[in-house]
Formats: sequence, structure tokens, C-alpha cells
Amino acid sequence: MDYSELGPENLGQIVEQVLQHAQQNVAPIVQLGHPALRQPALPYDGQLDAPTLNELLLVMRHTMHAAPGVGLAAVQLGIPLQLAVLEDRYPIDADAAREREREPLDYLEFINPGYTPIGARQAAFYEGCLSFSGFQAVVSRPTAVHASYLDRDGNPQERDFSGWQARIVQHEIDHLRGTVYIDRAETRSLVCASEAFRYPGFDLDQARSLLGF
Repeated sequence: MDYSELGPENLGQIVEQVLQHAQQNVAPIVQLGHPALRQPALPYDGQLDAPTLNELLLVMRHTMHAAPGVGLAAVQLGIPLQLAVLEDRYPIDADAAREREREPLDYLEFINPGYTPIGARQAAFYEGCLSFSGFQAVVSRPTAVHASYLDRDGNPQERDFSGWQARIVQHEIDHLRGTVYIDRAETRSLVCASEAFRYPGFDLDQARSLLGF
């Protein structure tokens, strides 16, 4: 299916199906191989009425929490629209938080978002994805970005993000461009969940030594 040719009626039908299949506001997350993950999402320009948009954003947030995850793009529900939700309030070890520059991120909604890197500094860490379940790999990303987006009322917003928050922002906006983290990853660093015990805390030096990346 070429999502670029979908009209509002077709998009509405896709959204309606997702909402109908949601159980207690939790919808199935599509996995790699679903075409919505590999095509640029369509800009949101009012294809959904306000109640439907609000319900969809609610389902996306609940689905993200249930997974659990720190971000979810609409394409991960098979919906080719430039919508994403982000939130990172999970407790984390203080040393790991410092290493990853991880600060809590309050709930955010992105509509038609974009980002540009701030500065040249990059950091490499293990990263996972709800649409590539059971695996993680090392991705190097800019440590700070400037993001622009619309809120659900259509108001333009701009904000700078740094550290782990910047990684979340880039990961979700990449989804809306048809890019999955594995496209940017050190492929030899890929680790299955059943083998993660070999790399406590996903120690990069140990992983590099044993996996050769």
C-alpha cells in the first residue's frame, strides 16, 4: 500500500480499526515488516475530527505505558500520520542516569515534528524499539536537538532537548520519516533480550570487546 495516496476517508478507516481493536485503550504495536514503518508518514492537516484525534492520542499514550516504553509514533500502530507521544518517568539507577544524561521527561505530544542537531557532540548507547521487540543495538546520536512541532490544538511549539530526552525525540521523529533505529545502529552490537545478561547495564566497552564493533 502506498500511504502517500491515502485520503482522509481511508485514514479515518485505519484509525477507526485501531481504536476498535484497542483493549482498555491499549492497541497492538506493529513490528518490522509492516509497511507503515518504512514509508514517510503523512503530515497531519485535520484528517481526523477533534474527538477522534483526542481518542487516538489517549490510546497512543496508554499503549506506550503498557508496553512499557518512553515514546510511540502513530506509525507503530499502523497509522501513517505524523503523530507521536513521549514520556519518560521511569525510575533509573543514579549512576546509569548520569552516564546517559537521563532526566525525567513529562508527557508530550508531537504533531508534524522536526528536529535539527545542536552542536557536533554525539553519544553512543544501546537503544531499543517497541516495533523491533526483544532486541537492542548501539546507536550514535547528537546529544542535543532543537525540535519544532504542533500541539493537539495546532499551536506551533519549539523546544530544545538534551541527553536521553534528545535521543527519545530523534527516535520517534525518525519513525515518522520511515526510519527505524536499526538503520542507524552498529549492526554487530545487536543483542537479543535472552543474551542481554552477558552485558550488565549494557556496558559498551564489554559489548565492543565481545561483539567486535
